[in-house]
This record gives sequence, structure tokens and C-alpha cells, in this order.
Amino acid sequence: MRRLRLGWVAVVLGVCAGAVLPGPPARSASAASASSGAVPAVPLARLFDNVAISDDARPGAADFDGAGRSLSARDLSAAGWTPGRVLTVQGARLTWPGTAPGRPDNVRAAGQSVRLRGRGDALAFLVAGTGPGTGAGGGGAAGGTGTVRYADGSRSAYRLAAPDWRTGPLATKAVALPRLNTPAGPLAERARLYVVTVPLVRDRAVASVALPHDRDLHVFALSVRSVPPVRPAGRGWTGSWAAATSGYTSVGPWTDRTLRLVVHTSVGGPRARLRFDNTFASTPVRFGGATVAVRGAGAAAAGTPVPLAFGGARGVTVPAGAQAVSDPVPFAVPADADLLVSFHLPGTVTAAPVHRLALQRSYLSEPGDHTGESGPGAYTSTLTTWPFLTGVDVGGGPGTVVALGDSITDGEKSGTDTDRRWPNVLADRLLRQRAVPRYGVLDEGISANRVVADRYPGDGVSTDTGGVSAAHRLDRDVLAQTSARTAVVFEGVNDVRWGATADQVIAGLRELGTRAHARGVRVLAATIAPCQGEALCTAAADAHRTAVNAWLRRADGTFDGVLDFDAVLRDPGHPARLRAEYDSGDHLHPGPTGLAALADSVDLRLL
Repeated sequence: MRRLRLGWVAVVLGVCAGAVLPGPPARSASAASASSGAVPAVPLARLFDNVAISDDARPGAADFDGAGRSLSARDLSAAGWTPGRVLTVQGARLTWPGTAPGRPDNVRAAGQSVRLRGRGDALAFLVAGTGPGTGAGGGGAAGGTGTVRYADGSRSAYRLAAPDWRTGPLATKAVALPRLNTPAGPLAERARLYVVTVPLVRDRAVASVALPHDRDLHVFALSVRSVPPVRPAGRGWTGSWAAATSGYTSVGPWTDRTLRLVVHTSVGGPRARLRFDNTFASTPVRFGGATVAVRGAGAAAAGTPVPLAFGGARGVTVPAGAQAVSDPVPFAVPADADLLVSFHLPGTVTAAPVHRLALQRSYLSEPGDHTGESGPGAYTSTLTTWPFLTGVDVGGGPGTVVALGDSITDGEKSGTDTDRRWPNVLADRLLRQRAVPRYGVLDEGISANRVVADRYPGDGVSTDTGGVSAAHRLDRDVLAQTSARTAVVFEGVNDVRWGATADQVIAGLRELGTRAHARGVRVLAATIAPCQGEALCTAAADAHRTAVNAWLRRADGTFDGVLDFDAVLRDPGHPARLRAEYDSGDHLHPGPTGLAALADSVDLRLL
């Protein structure tokens, strides 16, 4: 069953070979249309031919799926998805249709030619499927093959599949609404909308996009995702710190409070920008203001905190499922140092997207906006998670290495306030050498995470913070990261401990490598570490672990290199166990010495 589900994931997330097709010599769109007789490309909104959104008082004015069902305008507004709103999801800026309820707001894909401009790594589609899907998606996903036309006359093919708006996976949805509208009244069934990305030829300017042929595929918005590419030092951006959203949990409640989060940089730079995510949420969140400062001690800043702006404004409201990126700010970010990121929550927040295993004490204030204060006096409580904040980028730099992993990457057993996770140690190694560029290192580990199964279901308030699967979070936590150059995938032990077979894990890892390569990201895979002596690490689990490792070591071309973390950590006399000096004591997680050994074993030339 899980192997079938992996195939579904590959289709749903729009894996594309990215083949570049020859085209005619570059010329104007009007000249090309005149000579070919083709219908000229037009903005997406001019093609809208379906009504998906209804006023609750007039539900019969919309028919999204041919059965009279529709999306509630009131529920969309409650999620912050208001008409004409620009939403940033997975690094892509998409404009929600500005039409009134009961008016056309999406296009049913039938090969239409959409005018679009921009350069980037991917096309981002805001979509949903209705019905079984007659195109290449199949199995409940609507979709098929489309074409990107570039300004130089070349073309590339892409495959797009949109999950069904009623039955698609909640783990990958952009937003879920609590009900459907029908002519007979509301139906208590969750409606889903998705952002699906497909790769582009990076250095070519997009001129237009031909949609697939499947009228069960509905497109609400389309854009070019301009994730910064890797650039020479001094230009562009590099990721310095990041954390993956591991779940959506009850908090506080916090009313009129300021959070001051402590994060540790990998590389430095002369300017900064920060990312805040409202992932998995059902309601918007308001940030009244935010600042960044170099940490002095505890909650005290070393200098006056520098205010952040969002589109020139002091504060920002982030819709459900979306993110906000601050405007660039001149701020000397030191390498290998602590920052204080402070943000004010003027309203009441009862639940938040969090990274649970921060292993870092952060701070919560007494009531009021204390973002601009250098002193620690207002910060009277501590936090052990990172809510909302997901990234710190610095100006310049050579690009970013992203570590995608589970609790071993997340730093379990490395100690609190120590910054001794293996990605931290790897970042320190890069800073101390000159043989290769000093890349930023982002830790996207989530404790309890798996390759092929979701721990957190991807929707609703939950106490489970094991995250959605690596396959379901790859686009957000790796491909959408700033200037991602190389991904290091170190997962699989939780899969085999909880009953997954070697074949299932191998299929999942292969999918990760294929999808990352389609975006031009290099991928290194790490072998799974031993864990004999831990309750779930049975002989059967170890057999599957060793089978996965044997496949990885055969180097079949799926990855750009293999890091043999198993060989680093295992006891030579008992290869199913951790070496005693590396064992934290639970027989599953390496302690600080073992984590340092992992980082020290990485051949930096592979990055």
C-alpha cells in the first residue's frame, strides 16, 4: 500500500523530466501568432470559465465540480484568502482571484495559452482537481502535460497533477476549508487547495505557458517562482539558518505578547531578510512588528534591535498556509553567532506552526510590543520551540547546503543551548577552511520524521510534531530554500523501526533524488545508522536497514554521492550497534561526540 502511495506523491507533486524542446528563432509573440495561426497568450484571469466560490447566502451561484458544490467565500476570507490577495506559498507569489463570489474565478485546463513573464526555478500553480481526472494524473489526480515557451523561442515540457479538492492529501495542501457549499446547504467536509510546482529551465525568461488538457484540472493562479539561484559571492542571497515546521500545536494562549527567538547562524553577510511561515494553519496570524539583533546574553541584545519591514509596512498579516518574507535590511550578520529575532503578536494566538525540538531557550514577554528593546527585562518566560520563524538569509555568499533528516539531524541528545547538531559542526568546518566555498548550512531535521509516511497528518491542531513525510515536505524544506545547492538526505531509520520495508524506503529515497535533480539541486544520501538495543530496532528492522544501505552503496546514479554514516557510527565488532563512545545511551541517537564524527566524515568537496 505504501509503495502505491509513493507513486501518488510523485504524480501529485508534478515531477517533470524537464525536457527542453527545440523552438523557432526568437521573435515577437504577435509575429509568431500571425504566422502560425495560434491563439495568442493572454493573462490567466481572461481565461476564467468556471465558478468555484460562492456566497453562503447564494450557494447555487457557483458549481465547481459539476455537482453544484463550491468553496465558501466566508471560509476563504476567514483563512485570509481574500479577493486579489497576494499569497506567498513555498517561495512563490500567487494572486488569489479578485473576482466576486458567483463570478468566474478559475480556468478548467484545456490547452489554453497563458501569458506569463519571469525567470526562476519553477512554475507555481494554485490548483485543485475535481472528479477522477481524465488526464495523465489519474487515480484521483487531474492533470497532464503542458508546455513552457521561453522568450528565446525554445520550449520545455512539464507534467502537472492537481490532487482532488475533496480527497487529496492534507499533508501537501496549501489551505483547507472546513466545509463545502451546496445548493442544499453546507456540507461538513474539508475542501483543499494546492500549490504545485514544476521545474523550469533556470536561465531562460518565460514568455507563456500552455496548460494541460484535462478539464477536471482547475487553475486559480500561476506564477514563476523566483527562488534565488546560486550566484558568485557578493551577489544574491544565501541561507544562514532555517528550521522545518514539524507540526501545528496549541500554544499560550498568547495575547499582546512579544516572542524573542534565539537562532544560530552558519554564514554571515552584510544584509538580512527573514521568513515567517503560517504552515498548516487554518486562520491568519498578525505580526505587529519584528526586529533582529545580535545576541548579547540571555534575552539581551548586543545593540539596538534593527526593525524589519514587510512591503514597506511595519507589520504583516500572514494568511493560513502562507508565508511572509521581510524586506532586505542592512544588518551585519556575523557567522557562527546567535541572533535574537523578536516579533509582536498583537492579537490572540491559541495555536501555531512550530519546530518542536529547538534545543534552544528562547523568550516570551510580558504584555506589549517589546521588539525594539535591547534589555531582557520584559522577557520573563522561556520557550523551547521555534514558532512561526523558518529562515534567516544573508546577502551574498556561494549558496546553501540543506540537511534533510530526522532526530539525528535535528540534534536529539546534542544538548540544549550548545549548537552541537551535526549540521552546526559541518558549518563550523566550512568556516575554518578555504578548499571549497563557505556554504551556508540549513538544518531541516525533524525528530521522528520518516521518508514515506506522515507523522503529523498535515492539518489541524495536533500533539504529534513528527512532521509530514520527507516526500511531502521536500518542496518546502529543500527546493524552496534560498540558493539551495546541495541536499544531504539522512533518513530512513524511523521508517524501518515502524515497519516499512527496504523496498518502500528505497522507492522513497529514489523519488527524493529524482525530484531534487529535476530542480538542479545536487543530492547526497547518507546510509542509515545502526540502532540495535533500542526497543523498535528489531532484527527484522535491521535487515531492512542493511538492505537500504547496500542499495545506497551501489551508487546507481540516483545520488551525486553517498555519505557512509553507518560506517562512521557502527561498532566494528557489532555492526548492528552504535560504537559505545558515540552512543548517547539510548542506542538510537549519537551523542555530541558521535554527531561531531558525522560532520567530520563529510568530504567537503562533495558539497
